[in-house]
Amino acid sequence: MNHIAIIDDSEINLTLLSALVRKLGDCQSTCFSRSRAGLEWCSENLPDLIVVDYMMPEMHGIEFISRLRTVAGREEVPILMITANDSKDVRYEALQLGATDFLTKPVDRIEFSVRVRNMLALGTSRKKLADRAAWLAEEVKKATAAVHDREQELSFRMSRAAEFRDPDTGAHIQRMAHFSSLIAANLGMPAEDQALILQAAPMHDIGKIAIPDHILLKPASLSPEEFAVMKNHVMLGFELLKGSGSKILQSAASIAISHHEKYDGSGYPYGLVGDAIPYLGRIVAVADVFDALTSERPYKKAWSIERAAEYVRDGAGGHFDPQCVDAFLLSWEDVLSIHAQYQDEVCPPY
Repeated sequence: MNHIAIIDDSEINLTLLSALVRKLGDCQSTCFSRSRAGLEWCSENLPDLIVVDYMMPEMHGIEFISRLRTVAGREEVPILMITANDSKDVRYEALQLGATDFLTKPVDRIEFSVRVRNMLALGTSRKKLADRAAWLAEEVKKATAAVHDREQELSFRMSRAAEFRDPDTGAHIQRMAHFSSLIAANLGMPAEDQALILQAAPMHDIGKIAIPDHILLKPASLSPEEFAVMKNHVMLGFELLKGSGSKILQSAASIAISHHEKYDGSGYPYGLVGDAIPYLGRIVAVADVFDALTSERPYKKAWSIERAAEYVRDGAGGHFDPQCVDAFLLSWEDVLSIHAQYQDEVCPPY
């Protein structure tokens, strides 16, 4: 059922137009003899068509159209203006302000019926197009979400691939990623960036996949020559991740090559200083070192959480960006919660 609003200050015209609408068979009308009342109703309700007279004492038809078109959602409602004024200037102005079509008084019944049906058909087509656009937008949203899910799966699998060769554990990767996201949150970064670093940080050491086992798994301190080979994992990780169209992998590439830089310039591979270090790398440096210190490795015992926190605090301005350190220590209860939540499973003895 189509709903048509009729606005005309003449009761006779309202009666006539309402009767013509009923004869269309699939339409009903709501009539207003006062233009302001009609405008208010059309602003609160969404008719399929508006029929409005030009000459009215309270607010003439052109002003009615002009005001209605400023109401959200009423930009495309078909409007049929009826006028006894055959001035082209009136028609031009009405068209410019949003009138869809015209009828000249006295109204021809057949012409009225044809024009109204044509305008209702136009409105129906617009609604279908709008529905189609909304459907397409939803499909694009679903497709984008699917791509995002595949990116997340890829990042997880790549992180796991490095983990299988690295003495670092899966729980370490989870903890340092969540520590990184926590730092980003306390730095006031947008939620989108917090999620991004959570997804990208686990790939920080992906380059270790290319480090020889006798170096990667050595249970003792590395020789200077061995450490030089180990340091190359940042370049290898960057080469593996760079050039991707994925924002996650782009961020992971930046983290891979910069998370061993130090704020005072004594890090590697480039010896960058301060803000010259990518901000994601500065964040991950704090999270990675803290968790590495509190994790047991073949070549060392785990530090206490308090001792590791003191090390991070003392490293502000030297090893670490002071703002990142402050952001990390700001939510200490959250740090403890993350540390407790992500622990490696202990396999039962056989």
